Amino acid sequence: MNAKIKAIALVSGGLDSALAVAVVKRLGIDVLALHAAIGYSSGFMRAEVAGEKPEDLAAAEAARMSAAFGVPVRIIDLVEEYFGVLLHPRHGYGANVNPCIDCHLFMIRKAKEIMEREGARFVFTGEVLGQRPMSQNYKALELIDRESGLEGRLVRPLSAKCLPETLAEKNGWIARDGLLDIQGRSRRRQMELAASLGVTGYSSPAGGCMLTDENYAAKLKDWMKHRGEAPLTHEETLLFSVGRHFRLSPSVKAVVGRREVENHYLERAWRLEWLATPVDVPGPTVLVQGPAAEEDLRFGASLVARYCDAKGSPSVKVVARRGDEERSWEIAPALDDQIEPLRI
Repeated sequence: MNAKIKAIALVSGGLDSALAVAVVKRLGIDVLALHAAIGYSSGFMRAEVAGEKPEDLAAAEAARMSAAFGVPVRIIDLVEEYFGVLLHPRHGYGANVNPCIDCHLFMIRKAKEIMEREGARFVFTGEVLGQRPMSQNYKALELIDRESGLEGRLVRPLSAKCLPETLAEKNGWIARDGLLDIQGRSRRRQMELAASLGVTGYSSPAGGCMLTDENYAAKLKDWMKHRGEAPLTHEETLLFSVGRHFRLSPSVKAVVGRREVENHYLERAWRLEWLATPVDVPGPTVLVQGPAAEEDLRFGASLVARYCDAKGSPSVKVVARRGDEERSWEIAPALDDQIEPLRI
């Protein structure tokens, strides 16, 4: 193959994308890999809540993948642009709030833009036919190919021989006989191929997509139901991954930190809202988010008393602050039958 032919790889950092890069590289193609950062990696969310900077996380991930794949890897920040896809998916959600088909289309269209700017011939991914029920069945792969605008310049090297011949193959940009026919959910062939090609370092530390998590989805759905005209923000999406959430009214919510790192996050990122803490005993920080009335603040204080180390006491001293404002109470812990109907 012509070594001057350039292709764009859209990579997740996992085994399949690592193998796809290795297969295309061995056919003499010059590869630039793209990793689309949309903001819902569970590992990255935990790191951000702990105080790590997104740009530092992205740089570390790019360096890790570049070393593992043996090709340059560019992180493309799509966090803000992705909100429209998340809130209004044309092809709907999966089991939770995962708009998988629209997500793939969104990323591949971005890869197409970079392909055109870089003078590359085609885009390829690590998708495997039949591996994921919503986004990698035959119909979904065909739909993504058709609606991406790539017009036959989207190659799936791991399953290419199970799919129609692409323009990239017909034009001789990549040899079809060097591509594979993997399909289904088993990982056996991928593991064998990784061993034969010497592919290592592909296991991504970033974790899964939070949009597939049932608890995270419940919090996002609650926000969508009650948001009114409020825009979605990255900080709000991080908050859905933190603490216990309780809906007090259509416009007010309480979030109880479960661990010290979550308490510190609430105090750092939501310091302009009401934050309640126990005075004399260890316990959680409770965010009361929204235009809180006095009864909302009292309920937030009772949540502090419920989840602090003195929850067995008849009352706990709690203080709530917002800027220069302050309230304090000696308050009884909230009862479970009071809080469970409000839990999101």
